[in-house]
Amino acid sequence: MTLENAEQKEFWEQFADLWVTHQTKLDALMAPVLSGVLGRAALEPGQRVLDVGCGTGLSTLQAAQIVGPKGFVEGIDISEPMLTRARSNAKGVKNARFVTADAAAHPFRFAEFDAVISRFGVMFFIDPVKAFSNMRRGMKPGAKITMASWSHLNVNPWFQVPMYAAKQRLGAPPPLDADAPGPLAFRDIDRVCNILSEAGFVTASGEAAELHLTPPGELIEIARQAASIGPAARTMEYFKGTEEDLEAIAQNVAKRFQDYDTLDGVRVPAVINFFSATAP
Repeated sequence: MTLENAEQKEFWEQFADLWVTHQTKLDALMAPVLSGVLGRAALEPGQRVLDVGCGTGLSTLQAAQIVGPKGFVEGIDISEPMLTRARSNAKGVKNARFVTADAAAHPFRFAEFDAVISRFGVMFFIDPVKAFSNMRRGMKPGAKITMASWSHLNVNPWFQVPMYAAKQRLGAPPPLDADAPGPLAFRDIDRVCNILSEAGFVTASGEAAELHLTPPGELIEIARQAASIGPAARTMEYFKGTEEDLEAIAQNVAKRFQDYDTLDGVRVPAVINFFSATAP
């Protein structure tokens, strides 16, 4: 295992239990994002598809439904606990499988895939050009990669509001390199398109799309969930925050999220970057 692989594996294993525990809620939260990826990917029956950073597997399974029994989808992720849940969710599905591996270094078979998709699974590579070059070698000529990432912090209150609430409660942790692997690493569309081009893709493009995240549950439950992941979780971890701190942060978030509470449930505005590029 490479050093890059080991560092990312350790990172994700710290948060895997949280993601597995809240899988249903997180999938519901991000449903509009997955719809955006699959709609733009325009998968077809019979295709072989790679799903990068598949997590607990919903994106893989939905893609498998689209490509049908003559197609196949391979979900790849570095977190074994998440893939254990994915395999459980996929019982009886014959046209999908899950592989525990780092997409940056995995020895993909040459020109195997007709398409690559990713919902929030590509922002964590230490060397993204190397990672995308490796994935490209596994794609057929003309195959398209379609992926989603978070846009800037100031247009994504799902991260911004809990982050500020955590800092107000506990203080500010040391700043990180804005382009380091993390949820917001692919916020800049031009930078990501340049990465894809350097990795050998052609016709790389991106768009910032406004949508609403759809978290299920009562407002305070949603606020607790938002306070438990992302930048707020990093602040909690750095300052060794307590359950009392977490609840105080969540109560603050709930007050800020009141504007998003509608007759159809809580709808949190978001801006998501959708990217596509083609293997030559």
